[in-house]
Amino acid sequence: MLLRHSFSRFSSPSWISRAPSAMPLRAKVTNPAFRTAMMSTDIPKELPGDEADDVLFNSIYGLRSVELNRPKKLNSLNGSMARKIFPRLKEWEKSHLANMILISGAGSKALCAGGDVAALALQNEQGPEGQKASTDFFGLEYRLDHTIATYPKPVISFMDGITMGGGVGLSMHAPFRIATERTLFAMPETTIGFFPDVGGSFFLPRLDGETGTYLALTSERLKGVQALYAGIATHYLHSSALSGMVQRLSELTFPDHMALPERLEIVNKTMAEFSVGLPPLDEEPMLMAGSLRTAIDRCFAFDTVEKIFEALEKETEHKEWAQKTLETLSSRSPTSLKVTLRQMRLGKKWSISETFQREHEISANFMRHPDFVEGVKARLMSKPPRQAEWKPATLAEVTDETVESFFKIPEGESRLPLLSEGDYNAYPHAHFALPSEAEIEEVARQGHSSRRPVIEAFLEKYSHRDGVRRKVVEVLARRTTTESGEGLKWI
Repeated sequence: MLLRHSFSRFSSPSWISRAPSAMPLRAKVTNPAFRTAMMSTDIPKELPGDEADDVLFNSIYGLRSVELNRPKKLNSLNGSMARKIFPRLKEWEKSHLANMILISGAGSKALCAGGDVAALALQNEQGPEGQKASTDFFGLEYRLDHTIATYPKPVISFMDGITMGGGVGLSMHAPFRIATERTLFAMPETTIGFFPDVGGSFFLPRLDGETGTYLALTSERLKGVQALYAGIATHYLHSSALSGMVQRLSELTFPDHMALPERLEIVNKTMAEFSVGLPPLDEEPMLMAGSLRTAIDRCFAFDTVEKIFEALEKETEHKEWAQKTLETLSSRSPTSLKVTLRQMRLGKKWSISETFQREHEISANFMRHPDFVEGVKARLMSKPPRQAEWKPATLAEVTDETVESFFKIPEGESRLPLLSEGDYNAYPHAHFALPSEAEIEEVARQGHSSRRPVIEAFLEKYSHRDGVRRKVVEVLARRTTTESGEGLKWI
């Protein structure tokens, strides 16, 4: 699975003419067990047996590109690919000629459909040694994700096509995440007896309301512009515009003294030149909006999976949705559901570094759990796919003690060493996405007579960016009233 690659040459991506992350402030780690900085200077390198050309690298003026090149496997990420990417990112980090990084996938079907979990499942069946090897792969993957999340130069990710699991880890932590009409986003881990990793502990709980919890537990898919509305993507462009935009970005130059935030703003304005607008709402309405969004928040606000089930059973306004959601959750691994919900509640307080170190421990526990192998075999390796036989089979059999064991730090075990000291508790580049509901609430509560001043304030702040008006209007319609004589009230 996991051969040879020449680091001395650049290969041309299949899209040629088709191209961050902020260096964040240090933040205090919230958990005492993680106070000791775990950093490694050992950059992963290729191993004998690694595949050739499963990642292609290219240089276009100041732009450096990373193209995942396993299109027949939907660019699924494996150790061979990660080991090739690390040295390049570190090389470009030091280069004055490299202005920005682009991450994309070969072909038109996927950025990356996830990690190569079929190979991991087969590896796990070999016993403790195989399970440790699988855990080591996740450590490699998480270190790569953290490197992208704390990269000192602009990073752009093309979420063009399927972007799931490991593909989300390579994109979600970049300042610029471009969705297209072909984007298909999901975190499908509970389907295979796992948990939404690759930093899901960090970004999912920070999405609006309970949408992150909903996406984590149900593996609901977001298509095209829905990824922008949900806060997953920062921009929406038609796939036909990507080639021209890359060429334009490659021509940008930055003075050596220019700070990263200024560079990011220039990249952001440049990308805006290639927008052709969003699909009309009558053709592609916002899905997690209106009364359905209220139902999501209402049903997924609880701290136990059992209570979420009860809320869905009592849901009257959206009965069909609630029934479908119940059926979906009932097919998932009970252990995965309970661990994932606990992860969503704890992850709100984890820094980006602690997130990946914690997830490494959780993944190790899942590699030792029978549900991962069973889930992968049932859903991905069986023809046709079958319903997995989970152990334990019911929610009642998954005790609180079992769930908590996934989050305990084993005595004497070393933390996952990261390659960057960068850390933060909130994305320093969050403002490149649409405004959050919390941000809209703050402005709406400032004593306005109507909704119009709030809308105008955000349009001005976000330079009339695509989707801002739609997002603000939807939130205000759902969360505010304009009662006569009392002005705008948040409800």
